[in-house]
Amino acid sequence: MTETTPRTPNLDPPARPGRIVAAFDFDGTITTRDSLRDFVLFSVGRARFTAGAVLAAPWAFGALTRMCGRGSAKARFLAATLGGMKRSELEAAARRYVEQRLPALVRPEMTARVRDHGRLGHERVLVSASPTLYLELWAAQAGFDAVLATELEYRDDRFTGRLSRPNCWGPEKVRRLRQWFAGDRPGVLYAYGDSRGDREMLALADHPWLRGDGGLPPIAAGGAPGPR
Repeated sequence: MTETTPRTPNLDPPARPGRIVAAFDFDGTITTRDSLRDFVLFSVGRARFTAGAVLAAPWAFGALTRMCGRGSAKARFLAATLGGMKRSELEAAARRYVEQRLPALVRPEMTARVRDHGRLGHERVLVSASPTLYLELWAAQAGFDAVLATELEYRDDRFTGRLSRPNCWGPEKVRRLRQWFAGDRPGVLYAYGDSRGDREMLALADHPWLRGDGGLPPIAAGGAPGPR
């Protein structure tokens, strides 16, 4: 079955000029590679990672050919690798990953950009298809105000192998952002991305930046781009 994303209204509330938000994708934008696969490999080891990837391969192929949704393929991979693990085990693995492994994947210029927005008084939100499991830990250290990301489902304190909400990719990123704005739409929205999964979020922004389309633009406290 093809994954569907809840439809959102096209009408936005009036913008508040004084509110400036910077929305960042994570994988490929802030990091140099996909963090989810790296986290799974770090957590369970190569043997279980490889076995899980083989079991989930039909769904990965289905996602590539649009026979199934990306969220379905992701859930199958996570079920095959992390399914059944205790929440406490996953949280401990997430802490180790953020402390020991994730810093090596983060681009220094992007952490500097996050700090720059913070110094100018802008709200910073991380919007990612990777799980909140470890992103919330990293984002708190990096100074983000919020994390909108994929969430895992638990039952009896164990990971069920399913996602508790739709995969935070593509149109779902915009839906989550609008929900997070809570009727208080920012007067200026910056957005940073690197792939097809960020297209809708970048289209929503006043100042979009796509990796590969030039260097990071200057920013200004008032939200308008700084002098070039």
